[in-house]
Amino acid sequence: MAKGNFFKHWPTMLLGLIVALILLTAVFSFQLNQTEIAVVTTFGRPAVVAEAGLHFRWPYPFQKVYFFDNRIRCYEGSSGKMEETVTNDKHNIIVGIYVNYRISDVAKFFSSFKSIPEAESFLNTQMRSAKNAAFGLYNFDQIITYTDGKAASGKVGLDQISANIKKTLSDETGKFGIDIVDVGINNLGVPKTVSEKVFERMIAERKTDAEGYLAEGKSAAEEIRVKANLERDKKIADAQAEALKLRAEGDAEAAQYYKEFAKDPELAEFLRKIEALRVMIKGRTTLIINTDMPPFDILGKDTVVPGSKPAATK
Repeated sequence: MAKGNFFKHWPTMLLGLIVALILLTAVFSFQLNQTEIAVVTTFGRPAVVAEAGLHFRWPYPFQKVYFFDNRIRCYEGSSGKMEETVTNDKHNIIVGIYVNYRISDVAKFFSSFKSIPEAESFLNTQMRSAKNAAFGLYNFDQIITYTDGKAASGKVGLDQISANIKKTLSDETGKFGIDIVDVGINNLGVPKTVSEKVFERMIAERKTDAEGYLAEGKSAAEEIRVKANLERDKKIADAQAEALKLRAEGDAEAAQYYKEFAKDPELAEFLRKIEALRVMIKGRTTLIINTDMPPFDILGKDTVVPGSKPAATK
């Protein structure tokens, strides 16, 4: 009879056994993901477990498991997320930075902080200190660039300041098992009281730049003007010299003709009148003139060409 009762209740007993095994597994083991690393303490003594998978452990209070994310974490700080800091020349600026970090040595990390929030509280203090120290090395006009968006002579790139902050943080946090992967500046501005001074300085610098450009323009214009005047004077002098040369040549040729004309003055006068008419009468022209006035007198019917024989009178 008892044997029959055993077989009658064996499914319930099997289910209970399975539940018990599951509970025992949960109590005596833990699961570690690929993105995690664990510290198992045995009566307070830590041991690092880095391999993903299922691992055995003794239940509390014999052993306790602490899990940490081994991926890169981005932290922007808490109270110092956006706050004022002072430059080397005592100007206030508003700066916000972020830090990308990861746990490089979980044993050191655990012995110092025990948890991520505790570590980030420490990191927040270090970030504020490193930020203030880095920006305090430079003057306001070395950090805030407002000349055409280009870093002029003496300007400091924000990448350089970020590198200084990263070095300071790495020196302070490396001994605690924290690796600073990257540091960046995500906010940079000036308070209202400072921005008014910045605008005044911008206006003054723009005026100075404008005056410089105007002076350069005037100097260049004067240089061009002087060069053009010299070139003009040279060309005028060359033209005058050429004109004098041509006039001398023309006078020499004219002298030859004058000698010929002196032999027959009447022919010379007649030829000059013809040349005058050629100049005055071009193309098809209708004239109403008095043929008694020179040079039109050669158009009269009684005109005799010098050197020719007069027509016989009948």
